Amino acid sequence: MSENNILEMTNASSNFGKVEIAPEVIEIIAGIAASEVDGVSQLQGNFASGVVERLGKKQHGKGIKVELTEDGIVVDVHVFMNFGISIPDIAKQIQENIRETLFTMTGLDISEINIHVVGVNFESTTEPEVE
Repeated sequence: MSENNILEMTNASSNFGKVEIAPEVIEIIAGIAASEVDGVSQLQGNFASGVVERLGKKQHGKGIKVELTEDGIVVDVHVFMNFGISIPDIAKQIQENIRETLFTMTGLDISEINIHVVGVNFESTTEPEVE
């Protein structure tokens, strides 16, 4: 890893050069992977990301924090869950989906994926039946 927080990967099978992946790219990939899991209502964002989304641009990296440590890459995910689901089961699915997606897309192995449940969404996404 370089001193400016960019992940460097070298490909042993070729001598073309190096590939650098910014932590923001990992945040975006992890955010999309977490959002794909049924039971996740939304990822936690801040005021700025809420304003940007209202203007029509999707913030895929919100609620994700990537930290490059001596032991490896640590991903923290802050999510709101839907009411009525098993939080431990959904959290495990989020961890598995993020790990698999990041490995498939970047070849990186993540040392930790920490799930922080910051809220529960009680609103139903289905329309009530009208008699």
